[in-house]
Amino acid sequence: MKIAFQMDPIGPVNIDADSTFRIAEEAQARGHELFYYTPDQLSYQEGRIVARGWPLTVQRVKGDHFRLGEEQEVDLSEFDVVWLRQDPPFDMFYITTTHLLDRIHPKTLVVNDPFWVRNYPEKLLVLDFPDLTPPTTIARDLATIRAFKDKHGDVILKPLYGNGGAGVFRLTESDRNLSSLHELFTGFSREPLIVQKFLPDVSKGDKRVILVDGEPVGAINRVPQAGETRSNMHVGGRPEKIGLTERDLEICARIGPLLREKGQVFVGIDVIGDYLTEINVTSPTGIQELERFDGTNAAKKIWEAIEAKRA
Repeated sequence: MKIAFQMDPIGPVNIDADSTFRIAEEAQARGHELFYYTPDQLSYQEGRIVARGWPLTVQRVKGDHFRLGEEQEVDLSEFDVVWLRQDPPFDMFYITTTHLLDRIHPKTLVVNDPFWVRNYPEKLLVLDFPDLTPPTTIARDLATIRAFKDKHGDVILKPLYGNGGAGVFRLTESDRNLSSLHELFTGFSREPLIVQKFLPDVSKGDKRVILVDGEPVGAINRVPQAGETRSNMHVGGRPEKIGLTERDLEICARIGPLLREKGQVFVGIDVIGDYLTEINVTSPTGIQELERFDGTNAAKKIWEAIEAKRA
């Protein structure tokens, strides 16, 4: 198959952790032809969805992990699969790429389905499952956020469309910084904030469960550094081996059919204790750590699912 990857610049990626690199590596091993472009090189041109980029080969050699062919402009409708893999923030630039890729899907299979990536960003799809999630409020209005904090005491405040642990604050019962933080966030963004009841179980880790076509294939645990609330690996969280609990499987059984129906082939959900906190569909990570810890080749399972859809 002809496979295009819409992703952030490939040069700086960590080949021991980056999920897109592992997916590309597996695709190449299966005999597929790779093409790479960055999202700013995606365009609509008189009825065609076009990308300017490069034929790609990858190799697991640090500092020399990719080769590019001659730059060319391609019609993405001529590809079998396009991967939507740039990282958030989930802003209007990101959303526009989903609108453009909508125009070639499903003749060209876009993974994950861009219509539902657009409508189901990480912190919003969980709202369909309020019984699985901690108490949550989404608001821009300070009075509403303050009332939630007064009710629940210890809370987490974060940008609704952020990622990687950036801008995440824990506000304890005695904390007096809510007004200042609200002023800070609303001063540079028109987006709402999300506030959730703090879950003490985060000290034991924030579990990332990987689902492929709606089925759980394994999990890793991300443990925060000492004195840190955030467990994201972008901010120093430590990945550890961990298994799936009955509660994890219960959560996956509830959300899996919806993910499969909406074309979300590769998804990473976040579970703290018994609670689902996020459903990551934009650019989930964790498959390399899972493969190291458990020997589970999630990239292979992802390609088996895609190849079956294309067949």
